[in-house]
Amino acid sequence: MATAKTYDPELLQLERRRRANWRRIKGLGLHLVLIALLGIMLYPVIWMVFSALRPEAEIFGDMGFIPTNWTFENFVRGWNLYGNLTFTQFYINSFIICALAIVGNLLACSMAAYAFARLEFRGKWILFGIMLGTMMLPIHVQLIPQYIFFLNIGWVNTILPLIVPKFLAHDAFFIFLMVQFMRSLPSELEQAAVVDGASYWQRYWRIILPLSMPALATTAVFTFINTYNDFFSQLIYLTDTDRMTVPVALRLFLDPSSGSSSFGGLFAMVLVSIGPVLGFFLASQRLLTKGIATQGFK
Repeated sequence: MATAKTYDPELLQLERRRRANWRRIKGLGLHLVLIALLGIMLYPVIWMVFSALRPEAEIFGDMGFIPTNWTFENFVRGWNLYGNLTFTQFYINSFIICALAIVGNLLACSMAAYAFARLEFRGKWILFGIMLGTMMLPIHVQLIPQYIFFLNIGWVNTILPLIVPKFLAHDAFFIFLMVQFMRSLPSELEQAAVVDGASYWQRYWRIILPLSMPALATTAVFTFINTYNDFFSQLIYLTDTDRMTVPVALRLFLDPSSGSSSFGGLFAMVLVSIGPVLGFFLASQRLLTKGIATQGFK
């Protein structure tokens, strides 16, 4: 005959405390490991920040954080790196390309997305599948054909190869993002406009586009960050120094052939170059979060 098992309340309380203490120790150990990993990852960044504030001769002589002698000379020398050509010109070049890329992506990608999301035409799903397929092509596969094409039409060493494709709905990812958002908009709004005699263009411009602001804001933010940080394409197509952008101009500080690299100026200008991206991201953070949350990457 089975007997009822009895429990000692004090033993149960002791066991609960032991388990709670074990959980605290595990949590503390996990946090210590994460903090150590964070310190390892941040060490190069923090060292670069303080290296920008120490004399050039002391940069590689002291691997500690706090400089012995503080100076802002690296910022002045870095900004006036190339004779009469300063970083002001490189920033202007970057901002022009970013602004045109944003306008091109917003217009072209939204129109292509409207066609895929709201219109019916022959071959729509085949074209949509081809468009999605282009997202899977590595950029290296497209690089040589694109360069040969732009070289033959005389666009190399101009900003046209970086801008014109944006006005031709070049970025399939942003088209897909907007398609997903536009499909979620109520069709009754557009049907009411059709009854009132609105054309395709009027429905797109007056109804769909204003309602798609979260998706447009997300596209604008990502386009700015991607274009501003793009080094590879701009390095290939922009060869004259006065047409270089900020990421490409940073390369001018390094000259391994002559051994006259300026790491102090490089670190200082890298810090300054982070400013626009950080400022743009913080200014548009609310729109970006809303855009991802409302239509997101579903």
